[in-house]
Amino acid sequence: MKIFNRSCKEITTPHRIIYEFSINDSNIDHKTVESFGNEWQAFHGFDEKEIMKLGDEYFDIVTPQMVNEQTRLLEVGCGSGRFLKYLSTKAGFLVGVDPSDAIFAADDLLGKNDKVVLVKASANNLPFENESFDFVCSIGVLHHIPDTFKAMQACVDKVKKGGYFYTYLYYNLDNRGLAFRSLYNLSNTIRLGICKLPARSKKIVCDILAVGIYMPFVLASRFLRVIGVPEKFRKKIPLFGYENRSFYVIRNDSLDRFGTPLEQRFTQKQIQEMMERSGLSEIIFSNNIPFWHVVGKKN
Repeated sequence: MKIFNRSCKEITTPHRIIYEFSINDSNIDHKTVESFGNEWQAFHGFDEKEIMKLGDEYFDIVTPQMVNEQTRLLEVGCGSGRFLKYLSTKAGFLVGVDPSDAIFAADDLLGKNDKVVLVKASANNLPFENESFDFVCSIGVLHHIPDTFKAMQACVDKVKKGGYFYTYLYYNLDNRGLAFRSLYNLSNTIRLGICKLPARSKKIVCDILAVGIYMPFVLASRFLRVIGVPEKFRKKIPLFGYENRSFYVIRNDSLDRFGTPLEQRFTQKQIQEMMERSGLSEIIFSNNIPFWHVVGKKN
């Protein structure tokens, strides 16, 4: 099955051939790519049960009509491969793309799986013909690219007419109050310092933050759950979304949050506008954590 529109280098691993393309892309932040390559090679040992639970939360708005055994699916920015692993239980053929060495972490996590092809390439230089996939997704990636809309458009270009594009973009706290926003501003100031550290030092500092910042909120939320406080009140606690997460995932997300050099945030309205400009309609936002994840249909 031919899926590429140009030649590439082939890298043979014990599990598959990884296809590597030249990353000739001006819309990329190389320090951020390197940071995520280091991150996903450090954190790719996810428990299968936790992957399935995480996938159910992220893809709560994706129906069997959108993804099923007949679906040709592309994930742009696949990182460790955890969402490819989840989606491989639903789609018929999957391609995971990442510009960093995280593609090798994905190879390890996925193991031998004939349904999945892995490609080292960038979002704005995808080596596929336009309109060649039924479903394209990019999860927690496009907000780390300098021109998010341009990258989104490049992804949507690969969707067949009548197919779907799904994304998760960091929200601009547009559904949060002043206290929550102030806490974020403080954490962002910390991030701007941590992201400049060498990879090993960055990981150690983010582990400390996982213990000192994340866990107090997580433990408070868990305690309130045990004593019977309703979820609608616990949701007001910062980092409530980690109430049921393992410490491994919390450490990973601490590095993800504080270690990245480039991060952008968007309101629901801004995301809606970008998706409409990309040629999508029937846009559905989830009302559940994480904010905002959204899916739209290609016109």
